[in-house]
Amino acid sequence: MPVHTIAQTGFGQGTNDLYDRARPSYQPFALSYIRDVVQGASPINIVEVGAGTGIFTRALLGHPEWASQIKEIKAIEPSAGMREVFLQTVKDERVTIDDGTFESTAVQDNWADLVVIAQAFHWCPDYDRAFAEFARILKPMGAVVLIWNLEDRDRAHWVAQLRNRIERHENGTPQFRLNLWRQVFDTESYQQFFQPPAEKVWPYALPTTVDIAVDRALSKSYIAVLSEEEKAEVQNDVRAIAEKGEERVWINKADGLFEYPYQVFVVVARKK
Repeated sequence: MPVHTIAQTGFGQGTNDLYDRARPSYQPFALSYIRDVVQGASPINIVEVGAGTGIFTRALLGHPEWASQIKEIKAIEPSAGMREVFLQTVKDERVTIDDGTFESTAVQDNWADLVVIAQAFHWCPDYDRAFAEFARILKPMGAVVLIWNLEDRDRAHWVAQLRNRIERHENGTPQFRLNLWRQVFDTESYQQFFQPPAEKVWPYALPTTVDIAVDRALSKSYIAVLSEEEKAEVQNDVRAIAEKGEERVWINKADGLFEYPYQVFVVVARKK
């Protein structure tokens, strides 16, 4: 199964404008950290697998430490709907986007200085085949970087309540928090071709409103596949939770703007 069935539908045609609008971008300090990972390389060839609507791509292209250092980005995305939004939002002649998967990128051997996967690796169906593919397309000492933006339920009770409410609908999807993706480190391909991973976590907070919190919940793949009645119920519950969060840290109460606690989680796997 190259793409999980819920991902196919939940991130399919017609769902991606909301995804692009609701999902957060990537923090400049995390992008600086990734730049250090490939410090010796310039200009840099990048393969971005699971590129989605281009949120990470745009952040990279707009970062001062990356903007002039990128030679080419080959973006890979299996969802036609996401590729459509990507083409509308990423305007840079150094960037291409093609259909493909973790296990099949169609990138030439030893081409990439960096393989990056933003907010997507937990969807990988075959970790061993994926890292065999990454080893094939990476240059010697190139690196794979996995990065996630994660809602931080430990820093705010209302976030924990919100997550608990929407997670009722996960329906067996391989979400990040289940840590299934960590099985990659035990695979034959990983152990043969890659050094032990390095992990880094930073806390941060995003300015948000109740409407943004609702949209972010509705952008989850397993919520997008629900019936309209079920989605309306989730929407109402999330709105009530966000509105009643008494411990919210206000940025501008008059404008309804408060902090949404997040983490950025980065894993670096360097090729041997």
